[in-house]
Parts: sequence; C-alpha cells; structure tokens
Amino acid sequence: MSKAAGSDVWWIEFDVDASETPFEYAYFVRDDAGADVEDVRGAFVCSPSASEEEMKSTMVIHRDGALSVGEMWKGAGVALPVFSVRTSKSVGCGDFVDLRRVVDFASETGMSVVQVLPVNDTCVYGTFWDSYPYSSLSVHALHVMYLRAQDLPGVNEELAEDIETARAALDLEEIDYEMTVKEKLSFARRAYYNSGEKVFETDGFKEFYARNEHWLRPYGVFCVLRDLFGTAEHWRWGVFAKYSEDVLDKVDCEGGDLYESTRFWYYLQYNLHEQLLETATYAKSKGIVLKGDLPVGVDKRSVDTWMHPRLFRMDTSTGAPPDAFDPRGQNWGFPTYNWEHMAEDDYAWWRARMQHLEQYFSAIRIDHILGFFRIWELPASATTGCMGRFRPSLPLTRSELASRGLWDVNRLTEPYIQWNELETLFGDHVQDVAYRYMVEKDDQRGLWQFRPDFQTEESIIAATKPHKNTPANLIGDQLAIRDGLMKLFQNRCLLTDKENYDNFYPRFGLEDTSSYQALEGWQRETLRELANDYYFGRQMDTWRNQARMVLPALLRSSDMLVCGEDLGFTPTCVPPVMDELGILGLRIQRMPPVGESAEFGQPHTYSYLTVCSPSCHDTMTTRAWWEQDEARRQRYDAMFHGGTDEKCTPNVMRNILVQHIESPSVLAIFPIQDLLALDAEYAKRPALEETINDPTNPKHYWRYRLHVPCEDMLANGAFVKEIRELLRARAHVNQSLAA
Repeated sequence: MSKAAGSDVWWIEFDVDASETPFEYAYFVRDDAGADVEDVRGAFVCSPSASEEEMKSTMVIHRDGALSVGEMWKGAGVALPVFSVRTSKSVGCGDFVDLRRVVDFASETGMSVVQVLPVNDTCVYGTFWDSYPYSSLSVHALHVMYLRAQDLPGVNEELAEDIETARAALDLEEIDYEMTVKEKLSFARRAYYNSGEKVFETDGFKEFYARNEHWLRPYGVFCVLRDLFGTAEHWRWGVFAKYSEDVLDKVDCEGGDLYESTRFWYYLQYNLHEQLLETATYAKSKGIVLKGDLPVGVDKRSVDTWMHPRLFRMDTSTGAPPDAFDPRGQNWGFPTYNWEHMAEDDYAWWRARMQHLEQYFSAIRIDHILGFFRIWELPASATTGCMGRFRPSLPLTRSELASRGLWDVNRLTEPYIQWNELETLFGDHVQDVAYRYMVEKDDQRGLWQFRPDFQTEESIIAATKPHKNTPANLIGDQLAIRDGLMKLFQNRCLLTDKENYDNFYPRFGLEDTSSYQALEGWQRETLRELANDYYFGRQMDTWRNQARMVLPALLRSSDMLVCGEDLGFTPTCVPPVMDELGILGLRIQRMPPVGESAEFGQPHTYSYLTVCSPSCHDTMTTRAWWEQDEARRQRYDAMFHGGTDEKCTPNVMRNILVQHIESPSVLAIFPIQDLLALDAEYAKRPALEETINDPTNPKHYWRYRLHVPCEDMLANGAFVKEIRELLRARAHVNQSLAA
C-alpha cells in the first residue's frame, strides 16, 4: 500500500475482473519477515456499482474510513464554557487567557482534553439574548467577551485602574452579560485609540489581515452598519442591504466618516486571535488538546447570510422535532442551508470554517451532526418545533395518498376544530375566542377554522401576548388562551409543501392529535403506516447519501479529530456513516440512543469510537438531576447500584464517574460541575445554579460561572490527586504524565 508524504490516507490500486465482484478483503499489519502480526479490522465487502457489462472498464473507488492499529488509546477531559471560567484576573466572565489555568488543571489531573463551547461573536441584539453561543453573528469572528483587556497593547495606568474597578464590580456569582460586553468593548476602544496605529504597522497584524481579509473586512463593515442602523437585520439597511465590494469600499474608505470605526473591529479581532492562539500553543506545550465546537447554524441576522444569501434558505428556520424532554420541539431560529448551492464549490464555506477553527483547536465537536444527514426545517413564521419536516426527504405525494384512499387532503392538512374542543380548551372564554380568532366553515357546519389574520404560529403568539399593563391575575388566562390556540393550530395530520402543493409531510406525533383520532379506523392505520415509513423507512438512502457528500468535504479540510453530537431523534443510517468516516459519536448516560430499550445508557457497552459523559451543557448537571428527579434516580440505582442517597454525595458522583472512566469509549469527558461534585465543599452551591442551558427555553440566559476560582482548584492537592488517581487506575491518565 502507498501513502503520500504528510497524509494519513493509505491507498492501493489493483485490477479485478467484473465477474469476481462482490469480493471480500481485509487489512493486516506484517513484520519485516512478512508474517502477519495483527488483524486491523474484519473483512470488507466491495460490491459492484453497476451491471457486469457496465463494470468492464470502470474505476471503483472504495473508502474504508478510519482504521486503528495497535493499542486502543483512551483519554479523559474536562468540559466547560470559556465564559464560565473564573480566575483572579477575570473581568465579568472567563477569557482566553483564563483558559490557560484550565489547561493547567487538566495537565495536573492527568487529563488530555479541554472542551469548550463555541467562541464566535454572537452580538446580534445587544441584549442577554446574545449570550446564546450557538447563534453566530460570524462563523469566523471571536467574541469580545473572551478578551483579556488587561493584556491589550495601549493599556496605560488610567485604563488599567478602570479595568480593575470593573473586575471588582463584575466579580458576581453569575455573569452580567450585557455589562461585561459593554465594559470590554469600552476598554478595547480606549486601547485602540492609544495604540491602534502602532499595532497596524506590525508584521503580525499585516499577516493576520492578509490571511483573513476575506471575512474580516465584511465583518468590520457589518458591525459598523449594525450599530449605525441600530439593527443586525441587514435587509433593512436600504442601499447597504445587498452585500458587494462597492458597499465595503464606501464604508471602509480611508478618510471617510466610518473608517476609524471599521478599523477598530480589525484591531479587536486581531487581539482576540492572538490571545486564543497563544492559549492554543500553551495547551500543546502541556500535551493538552483544545476541543472546540462547530455550531450547526448561523443567525439569520449574520455577516454570513448578508455575504452569501444563496447558501441559506432565509424563509425557513432550523430546529428539532418534539420529544419526551420538550413536547413543543425546538426552534433555533437559524435559516436552513441550500445544500445544492453549497455543493457547487465543494462546500467551500464549510471547509473555510474548519480550516479557521484548526488554528486554535486540535479536536472539534460538530453540533447536531444529524443536520448533515437531514435537518428539521420549519417555516420562518413558526415559533415551536412542531410544524416541521425533514430536509432533504422524500414526501408523500398527492397520488400516493389517493392510491391509499386518502382523497380529502384538505381534511388532513387543515386544523380540525370542533365546537366541543373549543369549549374544552377555553371554557367561559369560548365565545370571545371563537369570535376573535375563528370563523365557522361554510361547507362544513360545526367545524371551525382560523381567520386569515391568524394563519401562522407567529401571528397567534403576537395576538395573544399580554400587554405591559395587563393585570397579573389575567395573565394566566391570556397564556392559557395562547396555548389552546397553538394546540388547535397544530391539530392536523399532514403538512403541505409550500414549494410543491402536491407534496405532503406527516406532522410529527400526528397520532396524538384529535384530528387523527377523529378519523375512521382504516384511515388512522393508513396514515400511521405512511408516517412510520416517512420517518423510519424511505429516507435512509437519501440521508445516508446526503451525509456522504457533505461530511467528507469537512473532514478533508483539516486534521482535527472530529466528534459528532448525535443525540436526539437519530436515524439508523447515522451510526454506520459516522463509523465509516471515523467520526466519534457522543454518549450521554441519561439520553441513550433512540432504539435502545434501557432508560439509561450502559457505559460498558459503548463502542470505542465514542465520547462518553454523565451529562452535558444541554442537560441538568448530574448532581442537580440526582437531587431533582427521585423516580428516575431510583430506577438508575436499580440498574447500576449508584447509591440510595437523596443527595449526590461525592461517593455517588465517584461511582458514576468510574462507570464512564471504565467504558471502552476513546474519550471520557466530564463537565466541570460533575468533577466539582467530588468535593463536599465545592458541592455546597445549590445544584440548579450550575445549569448552563435549558433547551426548552429559546431565550435562556447563558450565564453560569464557576464559584471556585481555577487557582483554588489547582491548589487543592487532595482534589487534584483524587481525579488523577481515578484516571490513572483505569489507563485514562494522560500518557505524557504517566511516563
């Protein structure tokens, strides 16, 4: 076999007669004498891609994905958002320089990985809504909140004193996001006016600008226009709404009114880049891998949608279908991707993202990797995740429905509303609600429909939003009316494709609707079969092929170790493709993969190509879950003998961690909160205060901050030793330290 210099890909080329396909083959490692010493992996099968006649002069390229040779290395790591880090130097939140203390902690405890959440700029609204780290304003720019202001060039004595004053004022239990961003922007502007011109003359800045101008200049202009117009909704910017080089030249014009404002953003990004790059270099010097996070979406009001509108379906939104954790589903608000246009340049936008991240990270977590197989697409007017469909997917056609006897498509696609259901939902308010929001159908007396003004979830939410002066005792009634109307609006069996009115999609969870229950038995059975086929049958080849087109382009663009967040409603086609491509899966014990009968994942059964963890930023911490959900806790104890304590004591936490340390997974990564629970003193903070995210709340305030400074954790010899010994005893300890 052959391998190009600097490449990790081995290849072999040989001739085979078409009549001999399919055939099996395997890989072996041989010693110098030619003896087989190791079977790398079992037999592979190469199947014909066409008829024997067509195969006579055909080249077949077969990719076998990732293969492992030798000892199965395993490692461990710690996960936390950069903003959550606390040190003696932190101003309001953790910064890129603070992250070096986390690297020290990982090194001292024998870990190999420090995993963080996305660090991109998210300053869309100028409010705490921007604390959501997955809603990128730019897929390249870094967030000002992660700036170590004290280390900026141009910080004189007066500015240093002001930074220290802000540090003391913002030394809070939780992050004050808006004030932290405001203060850091102010400090950065003052430093820029003191030293900006000198920085621009340095070779370092000139090299940075030349390498990043393709995104940096549009980003700087975007930020200036956002602040000038008071909104990031670029479609409202008049003559600047359409991106062009001419627009950039008008704003970023030497001597122009906005020139200095634009250059400030270049200065800021350069310093953020330098600070993160130095931290990445520091981590490598310690033998620690920094693992980043690639968000699946970008904000609709972003630099990227302004620059590349063809790459996005701007009249749609991304989300996730309903599940046991959130019966409304999730609506993240990101436009979905136009994969057809992205394919035209071999997914250059995605490849550029991966190459940019590789400057800082040696491993990456791809958020919601299921979206590269298929994405849950919602109308832009949707506010929940209920009324979506998978894209791409093979729809139910009008002729297909007719062939099964389902002729009355309107009955299945329109909300099915009877008067008795109105009475049940609205009680004494039924007359008022019906008069304002409904009209009785002319052709079907006794059935009601929404008025033309209320044909979207967005319009219903807007109409039922309590006014500022609404008396407190009436707000509950108003919200109950809103929820009732939303339930009725979603009470349908099929959704119509707005781009082709002869195509339809089963409403997720249609069997739970009263519209479905009111059908005749044979109709219910037919719809159930069609829905099951849509979600679990006919799409698998489509989704498999979609991922095989997109994901290899990302993998080829960098040498980062790739992990895919594959939680949730996972199709059966996903794990084989991830395994084929060498992408690690994610295993959270309280969120076992779809199809597993057990309520909890069993770490000893996890495959090697996985990252395992007791919890993650989208769940309660282990300690909070243990103390809040008694019924599940008891069932967990019945399976794993985790302990019967009502409190998640250090011993309980230790037992849970050991399960993951002993798993076959290549990486066991632990949220910092789960590690703190090993120390009784650190675990005195109310457990719910350690929650990072509540996925059911689209406007959640991401403000969790460590209550223990990193310096204190490093100085706690017993704490450091316990973690190190747990990992050492089970071969997860960092090998460079174990030597």
